Order: sequence, then structure tokens, then C-alpha cells
Amino acid sequence: MTNASPIVFVVDDDISMRESLEALIQDQGWHVETFISAEEFLNRPHEIVPHCLVLDISMPGLNGLELQKRLAMQQPEMPIIFMTGHGDIPKSVQAMKAGAVEFLTKPFSDGTLLSAIRGAIERSKVLVVRNAELQSLKSRYARLTSREREVLALVVAGLLNKQVGSELGISETTVKAHRGCMMRKMKADSLAELVNMAARLRLPRRKNSSTSART
Repeated sequence: MTNASPIVFVVDDDISMRESLEALIQDQGWHVETFISAEEFLNRPHEIVPHCLVLDISMPGLNGLELQKRLAMQQPEMPIIFMTGHGDIPKSVQAMKAGAVEFLTKPFSDGTLLSAIRGAIERSKVLVVRNAELQSLKSRYARLTSREREVLALVVAGLLNKQVGSELGISETTVKAHRGCMMRKMKADSLAELVNMAARLRLPRRKNSSTSART
């Protein structure tokens, strides 16, 4: 996915600005798509490729800050570069606090914009890879049986095979069999790696009953 051609989205109601930015961005070898409004952009299907959004802050209908709020819920990985022709400091502060990667005041130089886009795309590449890895991890976890998930939860909690067996009412040999299958399905080469996977999946921590009884 990171090898796919990056997409630069431009949302601005000013046609001359859209056309100027489109030509500038295409000259850099990036794919560019322009939109006249936030509403038109939201109707575009989402693609999991490196990308960024160059967004005008003041537009009729849904403005830039409102679009940013929508994207925070729908596409939180979207790097946003804001543009404004008014130098509105309160709005720029609000945009940056909400996660914008850059806030440019018109007129800005081509070099300034291209540098911001370059940085946003590199950031997006990292996020795309992380998201792909997480989806793969979720897919592997989904293939576990309910018993294998129980074993995983107790193993990452620090229990030995014998203790896991006691918790689940099964033999240590059976625990070893489930643990081996679980490790292979998760593609985990060590306990430390498995613990890291559980943390990334945000699995709830499970305590053994003997510890709970003593506390």
C-alpha cells in the first residue's frame, strides 16, 4: 500500500485556486483530486493509500473546521493541511489542536506548500503501514478458537502452563497444545511478542482466580 501513488486531495471553493494547486501538485508526480466543497469530498469512497488533504478553512456550507471534525471520526488517519486567506489566529490554533499538520496563510509560496504536503504524505505512509499491520493482527486473532483466546489471555497475564490449566480446568498437556496452536495462528515467536500483540489489540487483562482470592 505504501508503494501506491500518493493521493493529494484539495478542497477549495475557489476554482482558480483549485486549478493552480492541481497543476502544481501534478508537476511533483503526485496524483491529485480536487473538490469544490466539503460535502463533495465526503461522498468520495475512502482508499487505504498514502494521502493528505489540502483544505480551505472558509467555505460555504460545511467549512474546513467542521470537515476536520467529521474526518476525526470517519478517517482519523487523514493528515490535513489548512489554507486560509484571512490569517485567522483563533481558527488556526483550533485546527492545530485538533490535529492539523500545517496551517498556511494565503498567499504562500509553492515551496512551503510542497514541503507541507511531502511531510504529510510521509506521515500518512507510516499510518497506513500501522493500520495494515493492526488489521492483519485482528484477522489472526479472529481465527483463534474461544479456548485459544482464553489461553492467550492467561499466558499474557503471566501464568505458567500449569496455572493456566488450573484456571481453565484442563491438563497442562492440553494447555501446551492450545498454546502451540495459538502461537502459530498469531505468528508470535515469543511470549514478549505475544504480550505486545495483546497490547496492540487492547485485549482486557485477565487475572487468575487464585490471585483474586488472596486480594
